[in-house]
Amino acid sequence: MSSYRFNTLLGWAARQNGLSPEQIDVSPAGGDASFRRYFRLLLPDGASRIIMDAPPEQEDSTPFVDIARRFNAAGLPVPVVHAANLEDGFLLLDDLGDTPLQALFDSDDAVLTQHHAALELIAALQNRTTPEALPAYNAALLRRELNLFPEWCLNAWLGIEAPASLDPLCKTLIEQALAQPTVTVHRDFDAMNLMPHRGVLYMIDFQDAVAGPLSYDLVSMLRGRYWRFAPDTFNALVERFYHQARADGRLTSHVSAEAFRRQANAMAAQRSLKVLGIFCRLTLRDGKTGYLERLPHFLNHLEDSLAALPEHADFSRWLSDTLRPAIMQRLAATEPCA
Repeated sequence: MSSYRFNTLLGWAARQNGLSPEQIDVSPAGGDASFRRYFRLLLPDGASRIIMDAPPEQEDSTPFVDIARRFNAAGLPVPVVHAANLEDGFLLLDDLGDTPLQALFDSDDAVLTQHHAALELIAALQNRTTPEALPAYNAALLRRELNLFPEWCLNAWLGIEAPASLDPLCKTLIEQALAQPTVTVHRDFDAMNLMPHRGVLYMIDFQDAVAGPLSYDLVSMLRGRYWRFAPDTFNALVERFYHQARADGRLTSHVSAEAFRRQANAMAAQRSLKVLGIFCRLTLRDGKTGYLERLPHFLNHLEDSLAALPEHADFSRWLSDTLRPAIMQRLAATEPCA
């Protein structure tokens, strides 16, 4: 961040609080996979706010502001946007602290408790909002996301070709996604984007929300970055979500628990393939670090998901016999020398 941009941000933040730049204290508060950066603003009275710095030539903050206000009006726990300068890409937000949900994953019991709370929040998101104003998570978008896997993971990073079995798998995953009820989808409902604050679980980074499949946020959470559930536990959590969705009308009686479990696994497979591609793109194109080491975790998620789609056994065998060895060999070759 240039000194000019930082000074512009500092002056703007001070003016929003009726202060001069000398009267406030600003310190880094982390970043993310995008070009957004965050700063903690400490005011003279001890209160604090978070400043989001989102360069407008790289990040359009309009969706974040619009969705934040809509979610807040629906009574959902999201940070309040206290001020927005969309021209420069500066936002002033609630400070929710520095403890994302995964920091509380310190025991098996705690993991289950926190995931139960997250599933309740997904239900609130889907029940209290309507998806009509959001971009459609349609077949074209699902396909574009799936194409990230062969483009960035296979071709650009590994230098191998996609197997013939990938295309029929992708067709199944898209069909299973589109067969589900359309709801508001956060699109990155992972523990890192959930902030426990004063006894409430808040959502952040919701600017990419779409109108999409009922199970998407569910599997984002259950097959996210920070935990791998045993199959029985995963199935129990999916069934818990299923029965709640049936009870409050998000799902009809025409969808059986078995059919929904298949839809959820197909959705999880779609997301895992997308993530494998995105993590390679973040590394190769954007120069981000720390993403390649997470590939085996999502490879495990992909294997777990495909176990529920036995008709795609050819792709599963290719994953085990070709993809996994190629990824592990490439990772070993890129590890820094001791």
